[in-house]
Amino acid sequence: MFEGLKEIFGRRKVGMYDKNSLKSILGAEIAISPQMAEQQRVWNELYENEGGLHLPAAISFEMARMITLELNSKITGGKRAEYLNDSYRQVIENIRIPVEYGCAKGGLVMKPYVAGGKIKVDFINADEFFPTAFDETGRITGAVFAQTLTKDGAFYTRLEMHRLLEGQYEITNRAFRSITRGSIGREIPLKSVAEWSQLAESIVIGNVKKPLFGYFRPAVANVLEPGAPVGSSVFANAVNLIRDADRQYERFLWEFESGERALIANAMAFKRDKDGRPKLPDRRLYKTLDVEDVDFFREWSPQIREEAFANGLDKIFRQIEFNCGFAYGTLSTLNNNDKTAEEIRVSRQRSYTTVTDNQKALKNALNDLIYAMDVWCTLYNLAPIGEYSVEYDFDDSIAADRKTEFDEKSQLVEAKIMQPWEFRMWYFGEDEETAKRMIAG
Repeated sequence: MFEGLKEIFGRRKVGMYDKNSLKSILGAEIAISPQMAEQQRVWNELYENEGGLHLPAAISFEMARMITLELNSKITGGKRAEYLNDSYRQVIENIRIPVEYGCAKGGLVMKPYVAGGKIKVDFINADEFFPTAFDETGRITGAVFAQTLTKDGAFYTRLEMHRLLEGQYEITNRAFRSITRGSIGREIPLKSVAEWSQLAESIVIGNVKKPLFGYFRPAVANVLEPGAPVGSSVFANAVNLIRDADRQYERFLWEFESGERALIANAMAFKRDKDGRPKLPDRRLYKTLDVEDVDFFREWSPQIREEAFANGLDKIFRQIEFNCGFAYGTLSTLNNNDKTAEEIRVSRQRSYTTVTDNQKALKNALNDLIYAMDVWCTLYNLAPIGEYSVEYDFDDSIAADRKTEFDEKSQLVEAKIMQPWEFRMWYFGEDEETAKRMIAG
């Protein structure tokens, strides 16, 4: 639904070159520096780029998968809770892909609205909304969202501005029409656009404590602007390494391409086509040379340096895993024989910490979303007033403390309830045959 202000002022203009235009229209500053807007553009382009290894998408997918794996959450209580949970269930059932976008682009807004007597939720990416204010805790207290329509050759834009001021929550809607894509054009009455004719130009809601949307901010420090409340991509600390990996992968492929087997023979050994070119059985395999020796024939089959190039790529993968908070083996080839038990434990603990921190961030965002849903429910009198509570259940296989699990299984081995080779299979990921062989010495 929301395509972002980048479609209004041009893909790169908002937040980078034309913040004053937005200020003059809405009287609000964009609380994102040009440097941060540029970083958001870089993350977005890396994520959407399908060339090379496509690592940003793989990293974002894996992070979102671990965060949301077997996530169960519901709102419980009376009639109000039942009504809220009906809409909330749809959010939880489809949460992984929006969280992936949030992980990739540095944040995600979940904004509820009322349509047809039901509460629905928009998922808005970090590069498609623009914060205008924050409180002392870093919570967003003001933001601008945009919706665009194309009708009869004209471009229509609705700017929706949210502001929280001393318990009063203000939402304003303004419409614009342009005949040029990328230009906001002139302001028009909101009611002149049929799709927006039922919307209020301005609404003020009293007794509101938090913004009427949830903001998921990945648990990654903003190293570009320390202290700034704007989120960072989960691969923000590995951008250069990702580019290094793509270059190394190109070398890896070139090693195979340049080392393809070839049969080189005298051009006179082949018949000619009508254009005078040698008629080769296979132009990829056969090559010709003009030499005096009519019987000249050589086979070109150089040694492929596969292992050296693969090892180099694997080392880059390991550094990417470290910088992104993954356990070794998430992207790289896991060779447990080269690592001590302590190294593996620390690696897995790093992944545990990364996942649980992001689960906490998602939980906070969902709590804020539910609060906003409750406010709209009251405003539109959609369900009886009542208390509610929220239950969360994240997958234990991802969030479990590996040290605790290690200690528990060690006690099982000591009590001879668990076999040592079974312990190795769990800890090192070995198959049964390998684990038994390693135990035998």
